[in-house]
Amino acid sequence: MAMKRVATSAIRAFTSSGIPSPSSVLTRELHASPGSKKIVGVFYKANEFASMNPNFVGCAENALGIRDWLESQGHQYIVTDDKDGPDCELEKHIPDLHVLITTPFHPAYVTAERIKKAKNLQLLLTAGIGSDHVDLKAAADAGLTVAEVTGSNVVSVAEDELMRILILIRNFLPGHHQVISGDWNVAAIAYRAYDLEGKTVGTVGAGRIGRLLLQRLKPFNCNLLYHDRIKMDPELESQTGAKFEEDLDAMLPKCDIIVINAPLTEKTKGMFNKEKIAKLKKGVLVVNNARGAIMDTQAVVDACSSGHIAGYSGDVWNPQPAPKDHPWRYMPNQAMTPHISGTTIDGQLRYAAGVKDMLERYFKGEDFPPQHYIVKDGELASQYR
Repeated sequence: MAMKRVATSAIRAFTSSGIPSPSSVLTRELHASPGSKKIVGVFYKANEFASMNPNFVGCAENALGIRDWLESQGHQYIVTDDKDGPDCELEKHIPDLHVLITTPFHPAYVTAERIKKAKNLQLLLTAGIGSDHVDLKAAADAGLTVAEVTGSNVVSVAEDELMRILILIRNFLPGHHQVISGDWNVAAIAYRAYDLEGKTVGTVGAGRIGRLLLQRLKPFNCNLLYHDRIKMDPELESQTGAKFEEDLDAMLPKCDIIVINAPLTEKTKGMFNKEKIAKLKKGVLVVNNARGAIMDTQAVVDACSSGHIAGYSGDVWNPQPAPKDHPWRYMPNQAMTPHISGTTIDGQLRYAAGVKDMLERYFKGEDFPPQHYIVKDGELASQYR
């Protein structure tokens, strides 16, 4: 009965939105039917590091810590890090898997072609935050449920962003590299090292991570600005001390530091192109832990090379993992890392627990916490529209 209500509401959602519902749409149940399920997890491989911390659950070897639980319930749990190309391990399991779990840190790109092949697929889970590695429109059209563990690593990412701001503004990395190479040249660092106090910091996006960053920046006595689709309520705005900027183009030239906290959508993809970057203040510092594809790759390289961007730091790339010849690896004044900000041990424990909770609900035919849904009943979450 519950599944019938879900299917009915899904059809109603398509009908009311004016979207046609061909026979291939919404033919899959959104919750588990009885019996054993094939669940595939795609995580990065940890090799010798897998055994160094018992709480390191986010790697392929430790598989979110849910293998024993799943197998004791009679389910099949396949875990791999091999996810790309027609002959990869993941591709072998696409035709008959029921649930696919992946992460933003080692994303399995779930294309419309893969969705079409996955005849038994019902549920796509992101262990973490950010489901843009899934073709969300194709998932909605196929009647799939897409969910992520909203809030699981927002503290991790916000703390990382604050660290990157300080690394850039204090010109930290060149000094560290001097120590490694045996040099001692204070002038080479000091000529472009500044205090954070009194600087104007703007965040493009002020959702959970953006708000946490603003709260953490307040004690530094910065001038804080934010641009978002939705204005904060007055009490939260007062708590952060941030000023709303409705016009992004008007905010950008005011900022000494820009932090990207927007989701990757059709509207934000390639947003920071040559023209948008030209609106930034010369000598701006940019931090991006959101998604690499929000930036035009070559435009960032050119701006760093010319000095228009005085420093660029982030842990997100396009694509991921980044190839060895990715130009951001070699541009000047960068402080790039692999995608690590949201996969701290604390973050892993939170998103592993969230995945287990949603799987339990899926097996029982229960709804997930509303904030976890990215695609439900053929509808995309508001941030992806």
